[in-house]
Amino acid sequence: MAAARGNALRDKQILSIRKILNLNEALELSESDEVNANGLPVAPILKDGTPIWKVLVFDDLGRDVISPVLQVSDLRSLGVTMHMHISANRAKIPDVPAIYLVEPTPANLEAITRDLKNGLYSSVYVNFLSSIPRPLLEDFAAQTALTETSEQIAQIYDQYLNFIVTEPDLFSLGMQKQHTYWALNSAKTNDEELDRVVDRIVSGLFSVVVTLGVIPVIRCPKGAAAEVIAQRLDRKLRDHVLNSKDNLFSSQSRTPGVAAGTPTSRPVLIILDRNVDLIPMLSHSWTYQSLCFDVFRSELNRITIETPVDSNNPAKGTTKKSYDLAANDFFWAKNACLPFPQVAEDIDAELTKYKEEAEAITKKTGVTDFEDLQNDTSASAQHLKAAITLLPELRERKATLDMHMNILAAILQEIQNRKLDNYFQLEEEVAKQTKAQILEMIRTDDKGQPTDKLRLFIIWFLSTEQDVSRPEWQQFEEALVGAGCDKTCLAYIRQVRATTKMTQLTTISNQQSTGQQSGSSDLFNRFSAISTRLTDRLKETGVPTNALSSNVASLLGGIKNFLPVDRDLTVTKITESIMDPSAASSSAIAKTEHYLYFDPRSANARGTMPQPVRAATQGGAPGGLPGGPGGAPGMGASFGQRRQGFSEALVFMVGGGSMDEYGNLQEWAARGATSGDKVKKRVLYGASELINAGQFITEELNRLGKEIS
Repeated sequence: MAAARGNALRDKQILSIRKILNLNEALELSESDEVNANGLPVAPILKDGTPIWKVLVFDDLGRDVISPVLQVSDLRSLGVTMHMHISANRAKIPDVPAIYLVEPTPANLEAITRDLKNGLYSSVYVNFLSSIPRPLLEDFAAQTALTETSEQIAQIYDQYLNFIVTEPDLFSLGMQKQHTYWALNSAKTNDEELDRVVDRIVSGLFSVVVTLGVIPVIRCPKGAAAEVIAQRLDRKLRDHVLNSKDNLFSSQSRTPGVAAGTPTSRPVLIILDRNVDLIPMLSHSWTYQSLCFDVFRSELNRITIETPVDSNNPAKGTTKKSYDLAANDFFWAKNACLPFPQVAEDIDAELTKYKEEAEAITKKTGVTDFEDLQNDTSASAQHLKAAITLLPELRERKATLDMHMNILAAILQEIQNRKLDNYFQLEEEVAKQTKAQILEMIRTDDKGQPTDKLRLFIIWFLSTEQDVSRPEWQQFEEALVGAGCDKTCLAYIRQVRATTKMTQLTTISNQQSTGQQSGSSDLFNRFSAISTRLTDRLKETGVPTNALSSNVASLLGGIKNFLPVDRDLTVTKITESIMDPSAASSSAIAKTEHYLYFDPRSANARGTMPQPVRAATQGGAPGGLPGGPGGAPGMGASFGQRRQGFSEALVFMVGGGSMDEYGNLQEWAARGATSGDKVKKRVLYGASELINAGQFITEELNRLGKEIS
């Protein structure tokens, strides 16, 4: 369920960035001011009637924060004429102010000091993405005093924006390089590195909470990294409220009609460790967003598709094409969380709608081609004016639909090459598969990617109730190696299985099971009818069809029964048990019954003093997983606190997030809205990093497997 406009995390982050680019002055817009899709002015901001043109300088994280939410045209509308990386060679522009959006690191401060010394800009506005440590600030002040450049500094602000928002209610901390899952589960990570990872997560979550503008109640399981993060975040929020001169939460409005400060008027922050359920990190999904994230190289909101120059001659190499899935992409907003067959159906409907509208305009104006409108002078003035007004919107819509046709064609090709439909079908009922069936599947030569077989085996092994003996395990390993798989991660998977199975809660909704078959066949009937037209659409939009087009009908026909079952993942069941305990299953309630409770606004729910990471995560299981004997008791929740319920939640996954989990949480929230719940639920999902299955195996699981081997 998408949040109401202006209330989503992305909208609030855009508001903060907009203020920064307006030199930290609130951007007041009158009703007559023209704005674009992001609510930004289409003309540069004026000061005393004169436009303020600026240069924007960012580091890696600053770039990653801005690029998913603002386009170059948005920056231009806010008076930013140039944007450059802080490490790039930058020319002197002495009559223009510069805005820095960077992390507070010694290297960045050194670069800013050097820019000041060289007089690159007329003045500088320094915005740190998180709070700058006092020693660094003092050192920066000493350096500017030494070079006598302090008068060039117009402002220095802590901005609390060190998180990346890629969808309205989806964010990450961009910690891919820190390899958080490996770091928190490896015995080789030293205490200093553990502290660095945990402190970065706490800093990012603090920034998210500041941006949302309301202090949440915090819930987490005992005895792992999530507990340490919850303790430190609780302490950081508590210290800020008690000691800060400028309380970032004091002037924030509460939910209308609810008394300020009552727990029900505030969201709940649920912090979980990745090992609560590893399966969503490895599964083959069937939703549009998850498929894009899984099969293509993706970075923030950009996906890159590699296609062979000549499908009959691989030696000719491949071509790369990148697509931006922007915030104002109407098709993506509508279809990202839908199953692939429904998306393919919708693209056909949208293209038909576009064609009809374009034809209606050309009929009225008397031209034969929509593109001739701008050159035709014979058309009646009234119709021509109306047509030219509609022209930019229709062209933009056509460009968006053409882009998605290209993406869908590439996904179809991947499904065909890798037999992804088969893997998806097997994983939907993976617990029912026998050892012999899984072994046979691994040994079958399907010309696909070996990693897909490895993923299926791990999912089965983590799901099945069957015991696997040592000889059987060796048999599976040999079969996987024979299929071309890298078995490095299996030693770790075998070790972590007992722990992750204790917390898995995936169930299938009874409501759906009765209507699933009829719903599938109904969609298939409609889908079959458009499969031929979809092939024609591919040709119309210039997508290379060759072998693909002849297979579209059979391919789409083959997925008739592969519509996702209405299934709640473990993370969704946990969220439901905390947000809506009256509707949750008893098994989910039992899992969260002993979750710790922190309320940074309460004098009583204090939790414990933050402890070293290693102390909280000691235990027999890898990485100090739940069930280890190490951690301090923390603050247990009273019965009333366990049953209070929430309308908003922020679910944060430590150690890597999954697009499947994000989509599943949004489906659950939307299901409540359609089933007549009085209070609409809203769920934000975040993670230390968002990585796909291939990255998770090679960069996290393989490293842990090597250590055990």
